[in-house]
Amino acid sequence: MATPSPTLLPLTQPQLTAACHAVLHHQTQAQDLHKKRPFAAILLAPDNKTILLSSNSLSHVRHAESELARNAADNYDWTYLARCTLVSTWEPCAMCAGAIYWAHIGRLVYLASESALGEVIGVGNPENLTLDLPCRRVFEKGQSVVEVVGPLVEEGWEGKVVEDSRRYWG
Repeated sequence: MATPSPTLLPLTQPQLTAACHAVLHHQTQAQDLHKKRPFAAILLAPDNKTILLSSNSLSHVRHAESELARNAADNYDWTYLARCTLVSTWEPCAMCAGAIYWAHIGRLVYLASESALGEVIGVGNPENLTLDLPCRRVFEKGQSVVEVVGPLVEEGWEGKVVEDSRRYWG
């Protein structure tokens, strides 16, 4: 049985919208300025407004979400992170979901699904061999709860992430 994380403040629609704009902007800058792969993550403080950390994908094994989760675990207290929200442009893979879980981050918001990513990059792409293992399934196996929000299809964010990512995966 999973143990609930300390109380997370509700994420309001204006806070969610601001976070989505911020993480998508970070992904776009990562591609345009640093020639990085189109993956980005930010960590919101418990107030759901302050961006504590950001990360982009460094390689096919150093993903934005896992890099951010490791950095957060190194720099913030476990109980503090349980009240934080990680916002990602894409659904975290199993490796990244594990890092989020072990860092004890209380909430995950992702804009676009791993299945949408698979459609963008195609089958057998050596830069990103997607796993058909939704992050929710990874978190279900844990002893503490990670609240998951996503993909944000109806809000239009998934389409924006896909469109931006096609510039890289072309």
